[in-house]
Amino acid sequence: MLSVYLIIVYIILLIWKKSRKLALYFLPWVIFGVSYDMMRLCPNYKVSSIDVGNLYDTEKSLFGIAASGMNELHKAAELCKGSAEAIYESGTLIPGEYFAIHHTPWVDFLAGLFYLCWVPVPLGFAFYLFFKKQYKWCLKFSWSFLFVNVLGFIIYYIHPATPPWYVMNYGFHVNLNTPGNMGGLGRWDTMTGIPLFHMIYGENANVFAAVPSLHAAYMLITTYYAAHSHKPWYTIALFGTICLGIWFTAVYAGHHYIIDVILGILTAIVGLLITELIIYRIPKVKSFLNKR
Repeated sequence: MLSVYLIIVYIILLIWKKSRKLALYFLPWVIFGVSYDMMRLCPNYKVSSIDVGNLYDTEKSLFGIAASGMNELHKAAELCKGSAEAIYESGTLIPGEYFAIHHTPWVDFLAGLFYLCWVPVPLGFAFYLFFKKQYKWCLKFSWSFLFVNVLGFIIYYIHPATPPWYVMNYGFHVNLNTPGNMGGLGRWDTMTGIPLFHMIYGENANVFAAVPSLHAAYMLITTYYAAHSHKPWYTIALFGTICLGIWFTAVYAGHHYIIDVILGILTAIVGLLITELIIYRIPKVKSFLNKR
């Protein structure tokens, strides 16, 4: 398990005097990785019932795209056999179904690049803050990142939900043994000949964790702290572009509903409000941060 390797590496870093400071500052990231991986030991569907159809129906009612004709309906139904009946009944496609038949290679390529940034860029930013000795910002960013994850993980267990690709492939019946799926990102693997997303989603710790989209939250938090730590405008612009790209890709690749993305954004905002306006203003916490 990933968590075992993380803990071993962390203990080594903590024991070695020269890397102890690094280990202490990156504790939130280790907790994040271990807690995510440990979810496979107690899947969220053992705690609450899985939402299979409600999100799909709500997405279609709010953001549905009317099919241009029977030819488009047939194409969508052929590619999305799990939801084929719902497609024919309504004559309307959810965005994930629409993009399953309307996609282009250059967008597929960019989408894959954007989605590969979801953890590496935030983690890289934390390392940048640490090695630039901006310890206060490194701590605030890292602990806020973890706090938003905790909020998201709690919601995962309160409301387990299937992603669009699940309904598009398997319909509205629950199959607890469903493996992770690349969705539209499989086109990136095929295009590049690198089975990267196959490997990533083959190790997915929780298939039924579509709500909220933490993919949507991560780069928003990163962009916020880039701006508040007074980074150059081009860094903020780059992070903001990646953020928007991930939001788009989440829907384009069928990994999330637009609803999931919106809820992911709201989770990030709530987490930032709680950490910045409450936790970091506690006198002892504030004093500790100001000494960094």
